[in-house]
Amino acid sequence: MDLQNKLEPKVVAIIPARYHSNRFEGKPLALIKGKPMVQHVYERAMAAPILSRVAVATDDERIAECVRSFGGEAVMTSPDHVSGTDRLAEAATLMNVAEQDVVVNIQGDQPLFPVDIVEQVARPLLDDPALPMSTLIYKIVRQEEIDDPNHVKTVFDRNGMALYFSRAPIPFQRDPECPPPPTYYKHLGFYAYRKGFLLTFVSLPEGEWERFEKLEQLRALEYGYKIKVVLTEHDSVEVDTPKDLERVAEIM
Repeated sequence: MDLQNKLEPKVVAIIPARYHSNRFEGKPLALIKGKPMVQHVYERAMAAPILSRVAVATDDERIAECVRSFGGEAVMTSPDHVSGTDRLAEAATLMNVAEQDVVVNIQGDQPLFPVDIVEQVARPLLDDPALPMSTLIYKIVRQEEIDDPNHVKTVFDRNGMALYFSRAPIPFQRDPECPPPPTYYKHLGFYAYRKGFLLTFVSLPEGEWERFEKLEQLRALEYGYKIKVVLTEHDSVEVDTPKDLERVAEIM
């Protein structure tokens, strides 16, 4: 066994960020308390002890220039990517991330994410070398989120492996008169991938479930790969619209 295989894999974070958005043009550069949102996300990621490297993957020179201006690392990627995961895979390749290293996808629209969730999502891959990817879930406490298709629900087996993700409420309670009601868990958009699997994942054709639900993670399940779900006690506020930005500023 060579020395590289004996070393514990490194954990790197990549923040996909694009300028064009149907709901919020230029979102990564939107100011919160005088600082661009992408900088808030980057600085939180840098505070995670488990990470050896943090970079922003973008296809827009305005975002790259902003990241460099505050001392961050920016990786220019193709403007033709369909998803953030495709951009993540290209960036990991350009950064020469090793095959066994762990790549954490940190969403660029969650400037308030708790730093310790980076460790929570990456740890399963460090503890189990056979695990290809992991993600976070949160117990739903706001009733309105159960029926909201923007909040993705998930069910998982007794070993913490995802069975399915859906925009619909799952599990469905057939008999509402039979208490107690089910516990619902929503998916938080933080992923950790082994770099080798990340490249495999983006090479797979679109899955049928993925096409219906518009959820990329279903592709992994449909092709037979396991996804470890980690229950976190932290929720994370996403910025999808300028109104969300106001809410984040108020929380800060």
